[in-house]
Amino acid sequence: MLFSSITFLFYFLPCMVLMYFVTPGRMKNIVLLFGSLVFYGWGEPKYLPVMAAVILAGYLSARLIGTCQNKRQSKILLAAAVLLEILPLVYCKYADFFIQNLNVLTGQKIPLFRIAMPLGISFYTFQVISYTVDVYRGGVKAQKNLITFAAYVAMFPQLVAGPIVRYSDIRSQLENRLHSVEKCAYGIRRFVIGLSKKILIANVLGELIGHFQASEEKSVLFFWIYAIAFMLQIYFDFSGYSDMAIGLGAFLGFDFPENFRYPYISGSITEFWRRWHISLGSWFRDYLYIPLGGSRVKPARWIFNMFLVWMATGFWHGAAWNFILWGLMYAVLLLIEKIWLLPYLKKHKIIGHLYVLFFVLIGFVLFNASSLADFFGCVASMFGGGQVKVVTTESLYYLKSYVMVILIAVIGATPLPVRLYGILQKKKCLKQTLDIAEIILLVMLLLLCVAFLVDGSFNPFLYFRF
Repeated sequence: MLFSSITFLFYFLPCMVLMYFVTPGRMKNIVLLFGSLVFYGWGEPKYLPVMAAVILAGYLSARLIGTCQNKRQSKILLAAAVLLEILPLVYCKYADFFIQNLNVLTGQKIPLFRIAMPLGISFYTFQVISYTVDVYRGGVKAQKNLITFAAYVAMFPQLVAGPIVRYSDIRSQLENRLHSVEKCAYGIRRFVIGLSKKILIANVLGELIGHFQASEEKSVLFFWIYAIAFMLQIYFDFSGYSDMAIGLGAFLGFDFPENFRYPYISGSITEFWRRWHISLGSWFRDYLYIPLGGSRVKPARWIFNMFLVWMATGFWHGAAWNFILWGLMYAVLLLIEKIWLLPYLKKHKIIGHLYVLFFVLIGFVLFNASSLADFFGCVASMFGGGQVKVVTTESLYYLKSYVMVILIAVIGATPLPVRLYGILQKKKCLKQTLDIAEIILLVMLLLLCVAFLVDGSFNPFLYFRF
């Protein structure tokens, strides 16, 4: 089930909210778990046992680790637990990748499993692993109530595309959460903004990308339009989902962590990854990079750590070489920055900003490529290679047709609208007018989104496939 669907907005969500708020106290977790299982199983009920197995593995292993007094035995239990928890992800997502590459290397013809990846498995697996490790480290106590733990992992707002919420972030709220009109209003506002990002911007940019892919007469201009459109689409698609997840969480009494902080205004790649998919970046930092020794080791080991972590980051996104190379590209850029480039970028902010936009743009072309040959061909065409025309009538037509959406997306990807609104709100004479205008705008955006949904086609979130 999608947040951006009529089924969710007008059937599931009203029923869920009604059941949730009429249910007293701790019984809310039962309703939350039940609703989350319905949400997850709506389209693919056959994958419910996979999620249930990961939840049970995390619950039982944490209970064992929490009661174990022997440090060595705890470490063995942790290793076994992480292996058990990650096994379904490796099997479902990566088995065919390893078999394909083994066939290429050995000349064998080992048949592929051809397994469809369960929705959200990369996200909920990482949540369970972080919980198990935190119990081992003593950061949190093992949750004794299976319903409460299952509700944490399966919670529908963040289940299928994040943010990756750690148990420590919402531990107290799982036991006792506060609800208020202000928090519900904030949740609704955040949800509508996220829905608008997805429906009115990301989906429209997706149409433009579809026209590019269907075109038989591409041009240099059209390749650049495609690259910019995808760069904006993936931001509004994924940050839109995160906004909706955070909004729904707030409505239900939870405080989820922010996942995006205007990454395209960054002045370095280092800063970019502090603003982009924050929950994933911090996960790899805390559960892989730092345990490997981080930067507090010899230079050769530090470089190895960087490459391993960023290869894993790329591989997390997908079982294909383009994702691995995408991650390794960032490893190289971050190493260059840390060794000597960062001071220069801090002094020359405009150059730093352009440098970030260029490499992030090229990176997303690699990210979205169907193959490495497709990537190299696309980049070559962007710079006039391959006997591609500079401009065609078709590319000019689509530029004119979508230029307003692109401009709105560019402005919306910066903090300018929020800052302008904040400045105006400080003027007492405008505050009440702005509050009313905001409500009217949110209602109009919601109605417009519904109109698009009624008239539109199926448009899943891009990060659902990861």
